[in-house]
Amino acid sequence: MQAAAAVVFSVKPRFSSASPSVPRLRSHRGRPVAASAALGTTTTESMAAKWAQKTVVIPPHRRGCHLITSKILRGIEQDLSGFKCGLAHLFLQHTSASLTINENYDSDVQDDTETFLNRIVPEGRSAPWKHTLEGPDDMPAHIKSSMFGCALTIPITDGRLNMGTWQGIWLCEHRDHATPRIIVITLNGM
Repeated sequence: MQAAAAVVFSVKPRFSSASPSVPRLRSHRGRPVAASAALGTTTTESMAAKWAQKTVVIPPHRRGCHLITSKILRGIEQDLSGFKCGLAHLFLQHTSASLTINENYDSDVQDDTETFLNRIVPEGRSAPWKHTLEGPDDMPAHIKSSMFGCALTIPITDGRLNMGTWQGIWLCEHRDHATPRIIVITLNGM
């Protein structure tokens, strides 16, 4: 089987006559904007596309939102370091927990998020849910999971997850009695 040819992206920037080393770009309003020297084009001529997939098991957590970035990185760091440019896709294999990206510094944000979710999705025996076979917290957990979702896609740049300074990966546990949570992480890129 032949290897797939790498896609090559090339951009021919316009240069200002005043500064031939800095490309001139146009803003959304059509005005010229100088690009930073750090703003460049990555060509993929010599890099072959590759894939890696890992399963990370997160031990049971109490109900609430939990920062799990370091656990994810420990699970993929060896493979992640081999990617110059790409995407990391995280998929949670559960319907009563969720993944999201949010504040990584102040844990009050996690507590406030849990408080908000509990206010907008009622639970207990008096809640209007039909699906109660697994307990009064189960149907609300499914709804909360659908609100945040079970998947994330994060860019990879130079062997690291390219998130903002204050961003972290959260596992939101929506059940009172949690089980281990399985996250399948697929890396693809160059």
